[in-house]
Amino acid sequence: MTKIEKLARIATRLRIHSLKMTTKAGSGHPTTCLSMAELLACLFFDEMRFNPKDSDDWANDELILSKGHAAPILYAAYAEAGIIPLKKLETLRLVNSELEGHPTPRLPWIKAATGSLGQGLSIGVGMAWAMKMGHSPGRVYVLLGDGECAEGAVWEAANAARLASLDNLVAIVDVNRLGQSEATMHGHDLEAYEKKFRAFGWQALSIDGHDIEAILEALRTARKSSGPAVILARTIKGKGISFLEDKNGWHGRPLNAEELEKALEELGPLPEVEARSLVKTREPLKPPAFKRSFRFKRNNYQEKTATRLAYGQALLALGQVHEGVIALDGDVKNSTYAEKFFAAFPERSFQSYIAEQNMVGMAIGLAAKGYLPFVATFAAFLTRAHDQIRMAGYSWSNIKFCGSHVGVSIGEDGPSQMGMEDLAMFRPIPGCVILYPCDAPSTEACVEEIARYKGMAYLRTTRPATPIIYNSREKFPIGGSKILRRSDRDVATVITAGITVFEALKAYEELKKENIYVRVVDAYSIKPLDEAGLKAQVSETRNNVVVVEDHFAWGGLGEAVALALSGQAKIIHLAVKEVPRSGKPQELLDLYGLSSRHIVGAVKRLLEDEVRYCI
Repeated sequence: MTKIEKLARIATRLRIHSLKMTTKAGSGHPTTCLSMAELLACLFFDEMRFNPKDSDDWANDELILSKGHAAPILYAAYAEAGIIPLKKLETLRLVNSELEGHPTPRLPWIKAATGSLGQGLSIGVGMAWAMKMGHSPGRVYVLLGDGECAEGAVWEAANAARLASLDNLVAIVDVNRLGQSEATMHGHDLEAYEKKFRAFGWQALSIDGHDIEAILEALRTARKSSGPAVILARTIKGKGISFLEDKNGWHGRPLNAEELEKALEELGPLPEVEARSLVKTREPLKPPAFKRSFRFKRNNYQEKTATRLAYGQALLALGQVHEGVIALDGDVKNSTYAEKFFAAFPERSFQSYIAEQNMVGMAIGLAAKGYLPFVATFAAFLTRAHDQIRMAGYSWSNIKFCGSHVGVSIGEDGPSQMGMEDLAMFRPIPGCVILYPCDAPSTEACVEEIARYKGMAYLRTTRPATPIIYNSREKFPIGGSKILRRSDRDVATVITAGITVFEALKAYEELKKENIYVRVVDAYSIKPLDEAGLKAQVSETRNNVVVVEDHFAWGGLGEAVALALSGQAKIIHLAVKEVPRSGKPQELLDLYGLSSRHIVGAVKRLLEDEVRYCI
């Protein structure tokens, strides 16, 4: 039996598995699996090199299924390669199965969750760059659908791949013509896709995606490319089944028992072939061994310093003791001060330009290969990449985000530049830690904390310089808080974080002149919140609480505190409740009710009124 015949048999087996799996599950996307059977057969059983016994072998080639709804055929390929038992395919989409409807890292061979379309190529760019840095002989293959090529993030990734000269990256587009509801933008016009990819500097190859010889030849050619290469494969959705081929209306629809029987009759019996014998490997390699420390020398700040500057200083210091730290910045490195790291470690820095979605996707890929990416831009611009951040959470990615220029305190630049929703965006993500330091020493301590934390973390930094209230030796554990003012006569607790800490301290002094004493708490750990600590402080201050934050009133510190103290306290929540204006920072803090005089007024109101919760 020739190699071509063996691969054709494997493709048929993959089709049969995909149909049976989705029918048994009662849901799934069988027709999109059928269009890519030959592509996967050639990748897994001729082109790719991987160790079936070790998903973390540094010599492995990597495959990212960007069109994640075709997960069943990917699982079928894993089974045929001996990575998972064939019997396991029957567990597709079951609640206790690793074989989920779209791929997630619950299956160790899946390095990043996919299925939210348009993101796989960015992840692949990050992986390919990581593998070049770590001197892996492996290559990265990203299998995309033609429909997702309408996503701008795909072209952000295409641009970045060429910028980084990633000759170890191959994209394969399954051009099967049909999207979910109708034909795709370009249908089977391969030339339209070719022109786009070539405009971004890629080598583009167009083939018949069901011709095994053509697929193998294209893969050989791509291997020799001096930069990223794309294979545009013309395929038929539902290939191999007459009543499914090139038919609209079958997306996301499994076959019923009768339809499955007809389909299997057309495909014939499961062909005999020893697929595992075709799997190719390389000499095993361990991941690169680099210096990994989290403890760095902190600066001794004496004068007012912006926390964004302290972030840049801390990132530089961390990079000196941890060689796996990577900095990515969205063309604002002179504002986030990531430029300090860029200057010291250009080989570990990536200028993402104004392409935030690709920046986050690349970070997912870097983290998947064991690096520690720090992603920085204005907090407002991270919202553009919310879907990528969400998917990073579903990938359990060890990524650290720094959002600068938060709140109305940035001043005259106005609302488009103000991070007003960032806490609400990050708080719901499972496992995501959020720290919001108020001064330079606490910022450096928080950078160390999030670097140590294995999982996603978000650091919120401010534009204006702030006074120094902590020393360089103080610790800021995740889940903690700091009591800045306290006495036995306290009648309320003011809970705050970041820039408004200083307004709370001013309010304390103003109230003290009137013989009114309040407790001031720096709740720098927004998530997890120091619930036990806050409850203890509030219980000692007549259960009166003022929360003040430079953020919209919804989804931030105030809501977190209200949830933690539910039923225990009277709470007044000072936050921004309308679209803010341009103005001087102090003017805006006062205009939107965040200044010391508003805190003073809120405390007095608590003492006079039966407030329960007020924003």
